Amino acid sequence: MATISYLTTTIFDFGAIKSLPTELKALGIRRPLLVTDAGVQNAGLAAQVLSLLDQSAVTVFADTPPNPTEEAVREGVVAYRDGGCDGVIALGGGSPIDLAKGVALAATHEGPMEQYAAIRDGVSKITAKVAPVIAIPTTAGTGSEVGRGTLLNLTNGSKLALISPHLIPKRAICDPELTLGLPPLLTAATGIDALTHCIETYLSPLINPPAEAIALDGAKRAWHFIQRAVTNGADREARWEMMMAALEGGMTFQKGLGAVHSLSHAAGALRSPTLHHGMLNGVFLPHVLRFNAAHVGDKCAKLCEMFLLDKNADLAETVVRLLKSLGLPGTLSEMGFREEHIAGTVTRAMADHSNPTTPRRPSPEDFETLLRAAM
Repeated sequence: MATISYLTTTIFDFGAIKSLPTELKALGIRRPLLVTDAGVQNAGLAAQVLSLLDQSAVTVFADTPPNPTEEAVREGVVAYRDGGCDGVIALGGGSPIDLAKGVALAATHEGPMEQYAAIRDGVSKITAKVAPVIAIPTTAGTGSEVGRGTLLNLTNGSKLALISPHLIPKRAICDPELTLGLPPLLTAATGIDALTHCIETYLSPLINPPAEAIALDGAKRAWHFIQRAVTNGADREARWEMMMAALEGGMTFQKGLGAVHSLSHAAGALRSPTLHHGMLNGVFLPHVLRFNAAHVGDKCAKLCEMFLLDKNADLAETVVRLLKSLGLPGTLSEMGFREEHIAGTVTRAMADHSNPTTPRRPSPEDFETLLRAAM
């Protein structure tokens, strides 16, 4: 069992979930709110976690939507207060973990969520009063278990990031055992999310060599093990490696993301259709790689080297082939995105917090071109 102290304390390995009672005690959490979703409940993972705890002291909130909303945060706060809770356990993929962070913030800070958004100068408004969160990922993709942000669809129709060191979970419990039953398509979509995090943070122009090294290592793990994890969900080595790649992707958020995420956040703000973040990242990644190619020096060649490709290989086209082999959509149209969604998506992408760290800053016309290419 590995304990990794980097950004937060992470307990990582098969069987790590058994450490939950010890970590709750260490943080002084006696009455936790368990935030999860219906899929995690139906898979029996919530029951597995509850079996480790005094269930009379736990309040369960399982109404996390696919893309967390401000309305769901408010419902979670009601459950938190009604249960007399003093901390939050986040169990699931990126959506429950992001929602749990939102609840931990809203339960301890007054006012509308929009005032805490990074692009609204909200970083300084988030204080150490945030309720403690223990994050337990059940997918290998988001990295939110060590991330300092949460993405929420707000009541005003925007999808904004709330970012603060105080939103980093106090503990991350990463147990690959919890991912063994993940279906192939979800394994692929969340795995591409992890791969994109590592690639995009590596390509960010910010100077942060430690984060860059972690991003390269995570990208290498994801690239070499994603196919194995999708093909054989019981492959324990592949599941361990993919969860580590996802964790490393989250660790590198400190270096900033870019246009892939600007577009994914913007398209993911649609209430209908509901678009999976990892799948969006996969669709946008090849187009943004081409858009940035002349602005990242030899980094694409370095990625090709890490992926055991020829250094002059077309990385974008190789990603396209990977998506196809994993059974993931290759276009926005396949996901239900339509022409009428383009204008609003461009507006939201321009306002996204990921733009300052993209290697080549897109104009509105560039974003529209990228969207049309991805259609």
